[in-house]
Amino acid sequence: MVEIKTDTALEAMREAGRVVAQALAAARDAAGVGVSLRELDEAARSVLAEAGARSPFLGYRPSFAPTPFPAVICTSVNDAVVHGIPTDDRLRDGDLVSIDCGAELDGWTGDAAISFTVGTPRPADLELIGATEEALAAGIAAAVPGRRIGDISHAIQSVALAARCGMPRDFGGHGIGRRMHEDPHVPNRGRPGRGFPLRHGLVLALEPMFMAGGGDDYRTEPDGWTLSTTDGSRAAHVEHTVAITEGGPRVLTLP
Repeated sequence: MVEIKTDTALEAMREAGRVVAQALAAARDAAGVGVSLRELDEAARSVLAEAGARSPFLGYRPSFAPTPFPAVICTSVNDAVVHGIPTDDRLRDGDLVSIDCGAELDGWTGDAAISFTVGTPRPADLELIGATEEALAAGIAAAVPGRRIGDISHAIQSVALAARCGMPRDFGGHGIGRRMHEDPHVPNRGRPGRGFPLRHGLVLALEPMFMAGGGDDYRTEPDGWTLSTTDGSRAAHVEHTVAITEGGPRVLTLP
């Protein structure tokens, strides 16, 4: 069932989204050559704890997962697309890092992701991140009353096609509110004018995931969580929680 949020709920979700933005900033600031992925998770945990927020990631176990998720952020490096587990592995010069984070505050949830490089960047990685961010911006621009989910999906897909990037099949954005994952599903591919209608108070987490190799296949790593490109190409993932309002799309997970 799709829940339409009140304006009061949107304000509460904005506060949760602000915590997400702060946690992502802390994790990014902590990142550097030689820093472990677990240290990035610790930086984000500190922000959540200080804000009195709960992590919707920690302990989360969907049907496909062999174990509950053990961290408050996902850290996906290089060919990992999403759902990477923070470990004691250390970042190296030139790594491409995607971090996904959520926060639940006063019963409402925010969810966002960023991608960036560590040390000396590869020009191709910067182009990949730029294309993924462009797709997110296009999806947000399409998130207005009177349009449909398919318009958001088509906007994201159009950028992927222009950039010759692949996107993992079956994964996309989602509704969000009292829970991290709510209806409706927001595919990263679609036809304009199709799907659930957009109206004031609908809140969506939009999250393009681009794979530089151009395909749509992925593999699941032995940890049961991490999804990686099958061809070893690099991947980027960005996300914002966005409210559809009569005044235009409102990004709730900005700093």
